[in-house]
Amino acid sequence: MAKTQETYNKKEVRNKKEKKRKEKEQKRLERRENATESRSFEDMIAYVDENGRLTSTPPDPTRKQKVKVEDIEISVPKRLTDEKADTTRTGIVTFFNASKGFGFIRDLGNQQSVFVHINDMLENIIENNKVTFKVEMGPKGAKAVQVKLDK
Repeated sequence: MAKTQETYNKKEVRNKKEKKRKEKEQKRLERRENATESRSFEDMIAYVDENGRLTSTPPDPTRKQKVKVEDIEISVPKRLTDEKADTTRTGIVTFFNASKGFGFIRDLGNQQSVFVHINDMLENIIENNKVTFKVEMGPKGAKAVQVKLDK
C-alpha cells in the first residue's frame, strides 16, 4: 500500500491547530490562577438610580419619595359618565360607490376622511350630501356608522 503523502499545506494546518490548542490551554491556566483573587459581593452589586440607569453607588435615602399605593394605576383609568359627550358628527360625502357599497365622508370638524360601508347607513346617500354620523373603530381603523342625511 502507498504511504499517504503529507503536503506542506496539511503540515501547516496541523501546526496551526496545535498552536491554537496550546494557546487556549495557556489562557485557561492563567484564568484558573487569577480566580483565587475572588471579588467581594459588594463589588458585584448594582443599583438603579431615579432615572432608571444602573450605577455602582447606593441611592441617597434623603431623596426617597413616598408613593401611596392608591395612586398607582396599572390599567387604563375608567371614564366617568359625565365625560361622554355627543359623539354625532357632521360631514360631506366625498366619494361613494353604490355598486361596491362603500365610500368616504370628510368630517367637517377635523377634516379627516372616514370610511363608510353601505350596511352602516340608515338612508341612501350620494356624493356631496351633508350627513350626520358616529365614528367607531372597525377592524382596519375608524369607520362611520348610523349615517343619515343632515336636514
